[in-house]
Amino acid sequence: MMVQTHFTRRGFLASAGALGAFAATIGLFGCSQSSSQASMSASAASTSTTTSVGSIELDSAAWGYDADNDVYYQIGVQYCTRPQAPAYESMGIYVPGAYFDATDNGDGTFTCTPSASGKIGNYTAATAPIVMPINTAGYSAQAAPTKYSPQGITNYLGAGFVYVYAGCRGRKLEDDACGAAPWGVTDLKAAVRTLRYNDAKIPGDKDRIFSFGHSGGGAQSAVLGASGDAAGYADYLAAIGAPTSDADGNELSDAIYGAMCWCPITCLLSADAAYEWNMGQFAESGTRAEGTFTRQLSQDLASEYRDYINALGLSDGNGKALTLEDGGEGIACAGTYYDYVIAQIELSLNNFLADTEFPYTPSNSFNADMGAGGGSHSGGSPSGEKPSGEPPSNMSGSASGKSSMGGTPGGSGQTSDDTTYETVSDYIAKLNGNGAWITYDDASNTAKVTSLAGFVNACKAPSKDVGAFDALDRGQAENAVFGNESNESLHFDAMMDSLLSANADTYAKLSNWDSGYLPAYAGDREYTDALGKSSDFRQQIYDPLYYLSDAYDGAGTSKPAAHWRIRTGITQGDTASTTEINLALALGMSKAVDDVDFATVWGQGHTMAERTGSSTENFISWVKECCS
Repeated sequence: MMVQTHFTRRGFLASAGALGAFAATIGLFGCSQSSSQASMSASAASTSTTTSVGSIELDSAAWGYDADNDVYYQIGVQYCTRPQAPAYESMGIYVPGAYFDATDNGDGTFTCTPSASGKIGNYTAATAPIVMPINTAGYSAQAAPTKYSPQGITNYLGAGFVYVYAGCRGRKLEDDACGAAPWGVTDLKAAVRTLRYNDAKIPGDKDRIFSFGHSGGGAQSAVLGASGDAAGYADYLAAIGAPTSDADGNELSDAIYGAMCWCPITCLLSADAAYEWNMGQFAESGTRAEGTFTRQLSQDLASEYRDYINALGLSDGNGKALTLEDGGEGIACAGTYYDYVIAQIELSLNNFLADTEFPYTPSNSFNADMGAGGGSHSGGSPSGEKPSGEPPSNMSGSASGKSSMGGTPGGSGQTSDDTTYETVSDYIAKLNGNGAWITYDDASNTAKVTSLAGFVNACKAPSKDVGAFDALDRGQAENAVFGNESNESLHFDAMMDSLLSANADTYAKLSNWDSGYLPAYAGDREYTDALGKSSDFRQQIYDPLYYLSDAYDGAGTSKPAAHWRIRTGITQGDTASTTEINLALALGMSKAVDDVDFATVWGQGHTMAERTGSSTENFISWVKECCS
C-alpha cells in the first residue's frame, strides 16, 4: 500500500467532504475571548535596541560591509515602535553585495541603494527570495543578533537569497516581558510587515518571503505560514506598534510565500489526544500502567481523538474521506484514517529501502543548523528541564548520496545502534523481533506494514507521560506557551479538562489520582492575558489547523502561504506522527495552497530529517523551485 505525499492544489479541490461537528464538551471552535571577521568598524554596529520607543524606518546610510564575503548587513533593525522586549524585537538583515550600489561613508558604514543591474544566478535585487530562520526550540525565545558574523548564512546568500534573522519572544524570558503565545509569532509578523514597510530600501522580493524552522521553530513557521493577515493578531500587533500601512497609506501584509517545517511541535489543540491515540494507547508502563488513572485517561484521550478526526473533515488526495472507526488492534484502530496512517509509515519505510544500500549500519546523522547571523541560538528551558522539541546540541554535518539514516529499531528517537545489517531481511527481522508487523518482498525490495501497534512498539515508543503537552504538573514547555503575565505555566487542554470533569468519579477509584487536577485545569483555562484574550482564543490562533480546516471558525480568515515543505523523523517520541500528517492533509485541501512537499523520514528522530542530502541544501533547492 503506497500513497503519494507531494500534494498539489488541483488534486484536492474536489476532496472536501461533509463537515461534522465536535462534541460540545470539547469546546474548541468559538473565538471566545472570555475572562571580521570582516572589514567593519565599531561604528558600523546597529541602531540601539535598548530604547522603548523607536522608528522602524531603515537608515540607508547605516549598512556595514563584510568584504571577505561580499555581504552588506544591518543589525538591530527595530521592527515595532513600542517593543515590549527590546533585546528580542529587532532583526539583522544580510544582503549579497551584488544587490546594492554602495557609497563608502568613510567611517566604516555605507550608504546603499538597491542595484538595478546586479544579479546572482537568475535573481536580482527585485526578485531575490527572502528567507527567515526561526530558531525557537521548545517555543523558546530567539534573541536578536547583536553583532555581525557570516557563520551559518553564507550558503543562503551564495544562493542569491536575502537573509533576515528576526528576534522574537519565547515562552519564558528573563526580563519583564511576557513571551507566551501568541507573542512569538506576533513578533515575527511585525518583522515581515517592517520588511515591506522598507521595501524600497531593502533588496529582495517581499512577496517571496520564506520561513524555516525545526521543532518549536517548525511549529512557529507553520503558524506564521498559515495565519497570514489573520484578524486574531490585530490587537497584539497594535500593542507593540507594528506597522499596518506604508508611507503611502497602503495596507501592509504579514502573509508569507512559503513555510519549511522540520518536526513541528504544533496543532496543540489536539496534541495530547493525538499522542495517546498514535502511541500512548499501546504502552503499558509508567503513567500508562494498569490500574492507574492516567492509563484510563490515555485511553479516553485516544477515544476523543476518534471524534476529533471524524469532525475535522480530512480527505486524501483522491477525495476519500478519512475517518476513524472502533475496532482493530486498539482504540479506534479501523477506518480510512487508520489505513492512511499505516500507508504513511509504509511509504516512509519503502523510501528508506529505496535510498539505502546494504550492508547497513544505522547512524545518528544531524543536519546543519539554520544560521544565527551573529545572534544567539534558542534559549533554555524552565527549571532546567528539556523542552519538548528541543533539538540536539550538536546539529552539524549532513548526509549525502545513499542514505545512512536508518535509526535504531526499538528507539523513540535518535539512539545508538552499531549493528551492521547485512541484508534488508536481517533488518526487517530485527524490526519484527517482538512480533511481526512488516512483510517484506525481496524481489521488489518493498515492505508492507500491517500494524500501528507493532510499529510503535518497535520504533516509536512514547517518551512523554500522559498529558504529553499539557502535563498534570504543568511541567511541559507547552504549559508555559499558554501561561500569561502572572502565571509562568498554565493548563490549557480543553479535551483533558472535559475528561477530568466527566470522569472524576471513575478516575478517583484508580491509583495516582489527585482531586486537585479537576479545579486546576478548569481554573487555568479561565485566565486571560494582558489584552483580555482567553486561553482558548490564544490556542486557536496558534494552531495552523484553525485556519485550514472548515471544522474551525478560523477557516478562510487568513492568507496561508502558497508553498509548504514538511519533514519529520518518524521515530521521534516528541509528538505524534499524525501532527504532520494532519497538517499536510489540511494544507492540501486548502484552495489557497499551491503545493505541499511532505515526507516522514524512516529511522530519524527529532532532528532536521531528510531522506538524503543536507537540510540546508534541500531547503535552498526547494525555495528555488518555488520561485521558478
